[in-house]
Amino acid sequence: MHQKTDRDLGLRRDRLIQEHIHDSYKTPEKLPEPTVCPECGAVFREGRWQWISPPPARAKHVVCQACHRKRDMYPAGIITFTGSYVHHHKNELLRLARNREAGEKRAHPLHRIMSVEEYPDSLVIKTTDIHLPHNIAEAVQGACHGKLKIQYDREGYFVRVDWHRQS
Repeated sequence: MHQKTDRDLGLRRDRLIQEHIHDSYKTPEKLPEPTVCPECGAVFREGRWQWISPPPARAKHVVCQACHRKRDMYPAGIITFTGSYVHHHKNELLRLARNREAGEKRAHPLHRIMSVEEYPDSLVIKTTDIHLPHNIAEAVQGACHGKLKIQYDREGYFVRVDWHRQS
């Protein structure tokens, strides 16, 4: 055990401590309960966002992080499907993605697909969080195989998923 001495008192031991993950869309303070998102109807109650019907009366209104990201078109996750397989199986890939989104969204209202962009040789899905892309990628990889690459930004709240398969 180290004891402080007079000699130690003059040394600076401070250092810049970095945040592990920085999400600029995360609410900086705890919201009052109940709070309702006026755009999607999700309710912040018991310390988390949930689906409650009907929404509580006299609740404060604050746009949730998912709706804020969607409005700004600033995704937290991007999944890109490429290869000739995508052209022939777009509907199957979209069905897998939408099924995973539905399951996630029931328990986690902030986990949503923001947009789907279809191109001749690829399919791009943008999401409001970093967990849904991983979940969708696991479903597609399990059902369709292919090559999967997942990259998390170490300090930012972002994930990029690339999946590729030829016919």
